[in-house]
Amino acid sequence: MIKAFQKEDELIAHIKTTEEEVEGLRIWWLGQSGFLIQWHGLHVLVDPYLSDSLTKKYAATEKPHVRMSELAVSPEKLNFLDLVTSSHNHTDHLDAETLKPILKVNPGIRFVIPEANRDFVAERLGCERNFPIGLTDRQSYFLNQAVAINAIPSAHNELETNENGHHKFLGYIIQIGPYTIYHSGDTLWYEGLEKKIAHFQPDVLLLPINGNKPERKVAGNMSASEAASFAKAVGTGIVIPHHYHMFEFNTEDPENFAKAAEKEGIPYQILQIGESIEIE
Repeated sequence: MIKAFQKEDELIAHIKTTEEEVEGLRIWWLGQSGFLIQWHGLHVLVDPYLSDSLTKKYAATEKPHVRMSELAVSPEKLNFLDLVTSSHNHTDHLDAETLKPILKVNPGIRFVIPEANRDFVAERLGCERNFPIGLTDRQSYFLNQAVAINAIPSAHNELETNENGHHKFLGYIIQIGPYTIYHSGDTLWYEGLEKKIAHFQPDVLLLPINGNKPERKVAGNMSASEAASFAKAVGTGIVIPHHYHMFEFNTEDPENFAKAAEKEGIPYQILQIGESIEIE
């Protein structure tokens, strides 16, 4: 089991020490594709998976989800959130055992999802159908004057829409204060994606690196080398890789990404679970 850099009460204490800072942006990696973003007392939680629900679900199947890393934090301890997202319906991005406690301890929280998934989300979480904020391509949600969430279609493995043309898989451009972050959700690099992202001139790119291997029998993502090349094509932003070191059957060595990033000459930071980076 890979140990967390910091976890549970130690992690919460660290987050609390900086919540009143008026300078800089802080991002904690919480495992898989989950990140906590903090700026000026605001907290945005992106695609959290903070349970063992998939390990339990697939324990007696041909596709066991054996956990590799320690849990970063129990979801009920995150009682200071302003907004949480889900990029698509797969459980490591829409986990009832994570999101139900988070919604309970944050009564004023906003919850952003793909509009195409509204009925599925309401059923899985047992929430009112009109509670989530649904987005699709070229739509945005403004939490306040300081925070905007912009929807970018993702391909996992294809660009897929429902009967109304709403995309089922999204990434999000998160504009918070003077900073811009791209969280990919789960996606391959499809034609034109780099131009969509470059338009926003992101300061941070949160990109998956676990690759697309059919033998895993799950939808795939960019590989380590593809993520580095994609970041080079976007042209701005420090890259933080994600979607690895959660399950043994579907992971990647982050050192392979580090080598690819250095070859491409792009800035990057590999985080341990529970570790943060500060962007000045």
